[in-house]
Amino acid sequence: MNDDELKALEKQVRKAKRIATERAGELHDLVEDRLPAGYEEIPTIAQATYDACAAWEKLDQQLQAAKGGA
Repeated sequence: MNDDELKALEKQVRKAKRIATERAGELHDLVEDRLPAGYEEIPTIAQATYDACAAWEKLDQQLQAAKGGA
């Protein structure tokens, strides 16, 4: 992997982490502000959070492998 590809992958990892953090914040806000009335939102927000975290993990593993750390 050349330097440009590595930088692009690092950028993707940062973006995925930001999105995962945003989703986690939405889940936190649900718990803090809208429960128990908003309980029906739990599955949707939890799934979006899980998916975002899984996407970040996959990209992070690719980055670590590209850097020779995995």
